[in-house]
Amino acid sequence: MNLSSPFLFLLVSLPALLMLTGFAFALLSHRSVSTRWAFVRLLSVLAAGITLANLGLLLFSGQDLFAAASQVSPLIGLTLTAAWIASLVQLLGTVILVFSERYLQGEPRQKAYIAGVAAVLGNVQLLLVADNWWLLIAAWSLTGMALDGLLRFYPERPFAILAAHKKKLSDRLADILLVLAAGLAHVEVGSSSISAFLQFVHANGSDVFIHFIAVLVVLAAAIRLALLPLHGWLIQVMEAPTPVSALLHAGVVNLGGYVLIKFAPLLESSDVARWTLVTLGLFSAFVAGFVMLTRVSIKVRLAWSTLAQMGFMAVECGLGLYALAMLHLIGHSLYKAHAFLVAGNTVNISRAKELRQPASATATWSLVCAPVFASLVVLSGVHMLTSASGVSWPWWWSAVLALAWAPLFWVKSSITDGPRLALLLVRAALIAMVLTVIAWAAHHVPLGVHSTDAAPGVGLALGVMLLIYLGLAVLQSGSLHPAVEQARRLGYAGLYLDDWYTRMVMVAFPPALGPKTPSP
Repeated sequence: MNLSSPFLFLLVSLPALLMLTGFAFALLSHRSVSTRWAFVRLLSVLAAGITLANLGLLLFSGQDLFAAASQVSPLIGLTLTAAWIASLVQLLGTVILVFSERYLQGEPRQKAYIAGVAAVLGNVQLLLVADNWWLLIAAWSLTGMALDGLLRFYPERPFAILAAHKKKLSDRLADILLVLAAGLAHVEVGSSSISAFLQFVHANGSDVFIHFIAVLVVLAAAIRLALLPLHGWLIQVMEAPTPVSALLHAGVVNLGGYVLIKFAPLLESSDVARWTLVTLGLFSAFVAGFVMLTRVSIKVRLAWSTLAQMGFMAVECGLGLYALAMLHLIGHSLYKAHAFLVAGNTVNISRAKELRQPASATATWSLVCAPVFASLVVLSGVHMLTSASGVSWPWWWSAVLALAWAPLFWVKSSITDGPRLALLLVRAALIAMVLTVIAWAAHHVPLGVHSTDAAPGVGLALGVMLLIYLGLAVLQSGSLHPAVEQARRLGYAGLYLDDWYTRMVMVAFPPALGPKTPSP
């Protein structure tokens, strides 16, 4: 099948055009709210179908949608990696739209909500096909602006406005860093094409400009991923409607991971940029995992969980594990969308459980040893798979998976009965083995990511991750030791890391919080 370049260009650009059309219709039409919902939902379904068709063309027909689209316009082109993310985001966006229609029944600002969701999805699709620095920056910035309106869905809530304001300031800082990177890249290559710049980096290696550009891109992506210390807004936007949280945590915040994967050849040229990413990621993963253990609010725990996962994804990109980061991105998006959309049921389930129970020494040591046990189980499973199939699998994949699935082996601190504890560990081991088989199979799925060896320091980074899990296991154990209790109090305060940024914002860039609502 040999399709013409204009037709393929239309297929590549149509998802973004459809959703931006939905934005204009929802904002400008005089039709009823129900008609707006129905029309935008239809456009989202069509866009999802087209993204899946594009993915199918790339996987099975041999069509080069990147080259075909570039022949019509040098601004855009669709890679296989972008096609996977485009399909994922559009499918999740469609589900969130359907969920939102029922969730927001009776709300007075549904028109703005429909327009905001359509604008977010349209600009995300535009970002994913962008092959021009300026188009990518504009699409990412417009995505943040559209999301800002959704985060301010309840304008009478000052705390929600403050959180959205902090996000807006972080976004503008990221935009400035990317604009500087784009300007330097244009000077270096003489073009604003991202693909041309990456080819130049791959062919000519790195110099001072390339190192500086790589650091700028890493810092911009880290800010968009809400890595510490500019993380507070991600935790504090919980006053927005739950579907907005699902859209943010399952789609928008993950775009930082996609951009890092897209710029993999640039990261490979700069050890400074890669280890900056690893350092920020490890710090964010540990602190977020620690703080999450102290929280009782379901949505806030999910937000800290997202921050921990973004840190973990940044570490994977910094270590050169781009295929693993891609699978992590897809899995996290699916999990987090589901977790937010069923948050109401989670609350009901959690109310039936004790928040914390005293732990015995036996249970505490079981928790501490659990990650090590998980590592042995997963590594053994991978060895059996690769030995039986004759297909190689990088050892660091096994180690990272072992650490990622270590929480499966955490058990309730009240369990001290030996046989019951052994049964729980065996069950968790079986689950880990099944997930290992799935990941082993997914390792051979064509994702279109940059192929590279792991960074030389991958062993050191994995050792630090293991120590992080051991520390989190101790905090999870329920120990009443004064030092652990003090650590939990600091964790509940988020280690006060966001306080300085909030104070600076309130002094230097105070938000317009609006009139105070009188107390009842």
